[in-house]
Amino acid sequence: MQRWLNRVAVVTGASSGIGAAVAKDLANNGMIVVGLARRVERVESLRDEVKADARDRIHAIKCDVRKEDEIVATFQQIITKFGPIAVLVNNAGIVRSSDLAGDNNSEDLRDIIATNVLGVAIATREAFRSMKENGGDGHVVIINSIAGHLVPFTNNSISIYPASKHAITAMTESYRQEFFRNNTKVKVTSISPGCVDTEVFSEDMRPYITEMPLLKASDVSDALIYCLGTPPHVQIPELTIRPMGEAF
Repeated sequence: MQRWLNRVAVVTGASSGIGAAVAKDLANNGMIVVGLARRVERVESLRDEVKADARDRIHAIKCDVRKEDEIVATFQQIITKFGPIAVLVNNAGIVRSSDLAGDNNSEDLRDIIATNVLGVAIATREAFRSMKENGGDGHVVIINSIAGHLVPFTNNSISIYPASKHAITAMTESYRQEFFRNNTKVKVTSISPGCVDTEVFSEDMRPYITEMPLLKASDVSDALIYCLGTPPHVQIPELTIRPMGEAF
């Protein structure tokens, strides 16, 4: 992690779960962390959970990744205030327990695609521009899902969520090729966890989820820190993490 000391990391969906764990770990490892979320007070509270010398390295900005104009304005604000972006962690994501072929599901479909796919694409575009213009190195991390590689068989339908994560799997390879074609050394990593115990699951899904083997948010963050710590000539495009005993 030495190469990232005092450089800027942006974490989307940083108010809870994996995003909060990642923001804390990056700050504890010497990065200037800008956490994006709709609940900025929860990002700000993370300062109480890191090492004393890391507290001033956590910053919060309100941003809804479903809205392109907010993403573009927020990334410009970050670059102006804190400097070029070195690391982007695309963590913001949602799941809905509705049928893909069900009635009255249009809002769920739009929100999932806007957050899980378009939000990632726009944030990555803005971060990559900064990386390319400032030395041509950096690292884009996308928190994917095991659902990006298979469709889990569960007692709850999870709408278009698996399709959105399959899109992320394809996008990761597109980014790997594009970053290389642009003559940069920017890396991309998709991290695909199995089921993680976070707030992403709605209350009606939790009784089923809690019966399953679960990862902790810190498990995913540990893996992310490992990927960031690889030497410049090593790239991990895909890393899958599953809890022991996961059935699907």
